[in-house]
Amino acid sequence: MAPVEICHLYISPGHNFVGHHDREPGNHPAIEVSMIECVAGRGLLGDRYFDFKDDYKGQITFFSLEVFDELCGALEVRDCSPALVRRNVITRDVDLNELIDQDFEVQGVRFYGTQECSPCYWMDRAIAPGAEKFLKGRGGLRARILTDGTLRSTARIAETVG
Repeated sequence: MAPVEICHLYISPGHNFVGHHDREPGNHPAIEVSMIECVAGRGLLGDRYFDFKDDYKGQITFFSLEVFDELCGALEVRDCSPALVRRNVITRDVDLNELIDQDFEVQGVRFYGTQECSPCYWMDRAIAPGAEKFLKGRGGLRARILTDGTLRSTARIAETVG
């Protein structure tokens, strides 16, 4: 497998949609970070899914920047961030579906691709009507973290003062 480019990294302290059926979504931001700490079998330090459940299949999630760009074009959405899909790792030039049921490595950290990170009806609200349907079969990848390590993004992130 060719090296995977990480374009953006996100963590969120809480759930906006999980457990919010028939209620308003939460207001926990997806925070862009320059690096994240992966903890084998547990998740990402600082993320809502850290220690969520034993052997949780979505300790980390991946999403394709190319798919996000196609989505925005198809739905004529402008000036939106890939943070809206609420996945942890935004990649470029990798077919994430090919990593389902596979061990793989990114920046020296080992993962096991467990399943597609299927889109849900909340995507229509978070991004635009039609997003859930557009993303069927390409909603990203859920994975288990097999080894500890740090992932780093190529994005330039503005530092906040204060």
